[in-house]
This record gives sequence, C-alpha cells and structure tokens, in this order.
Amino acid sequence: MAPSLNHTIVWCRDKSASSAYLVDVLGLPDPVAFGPFLVVEMANGVSLDYHEVERAGDRIEPQHYAFLVTEEEFEDAFGRIRARGQDFWADPGLRRQGEINRNDGGRGVYFRDPDGHLLELITRPYGSGG
Repeated sequence: MAPSLNHTIVWCRDKSASSAYLVDVLGLPDPVAFGPFLVVEMANGVSLDYHEVERAGDRIEPQHYAFLVTEEEFEDAFGRIRARGQDFWADPGLRRQGEINRNDGGRGVYFRDPDGHLLELITRPYGSGG
C-alpha cells in the first residue's frame, strides 16, 4: 500500500463551533465524536479531527487547508461564505480582497475559519493547466 494522508488535527478554541462552521460551508455531514475529537470526514476518506486547545489563552497557530470541489460545490460554498458577510481573497497573501482567482482555468477563493485558519476552495488542482 502506498502512503496516503488519513487525518490531521485541527486545533481550535471550540470544536463544536469550528467543526460546525466547516460542515456548514462545505455542505458536509455532521461531525462525529471520537475520543477528544470532533471528526469531519471528507469524500476522499481524509478526516479533519477538531481538538480544543488546553487553555483558553493558548495560541493557535493558523494553518492552511485547501479543498478541491466541483464547480457546483464551489458555487454553493462561496454563496454561503458571501451570505455570512465574510471577507474573502483571491490569493494566499490576502492582498486581493473581495476577489476570486481563476488559476488553471478553474476558480479559487481563500477565507478564514473561526480560529483564523486559512481555508481555500479550488475547482482545479494547481498546475493542472486550463
């Protein structure tokens, strides 16, 4: 068997709120409790396992999570982002606010979750041409 990513831990302040945010934006099934985690399962079998920091004042180091979605899924999720009145950007440096990108012939957008993690939606993998 070739190695593949199975899961990653997403550190957060409130695992219920943070995991609920992701499933709402992406239109995914509700998270499932497993030990200290709330697990959000992706369609490819990789899970994001939400775990709360130990103390309220603990720093969360923002991470980046990119989600490959269909054009229809992009439209639905991007609509939910806009309906929330959230800021969004076309670039990871957050310089092109209020725009989406059209890299590789698809569409992409960056936005932040409740804990400051930089989330990204893309409809074409980077480098796939277009």
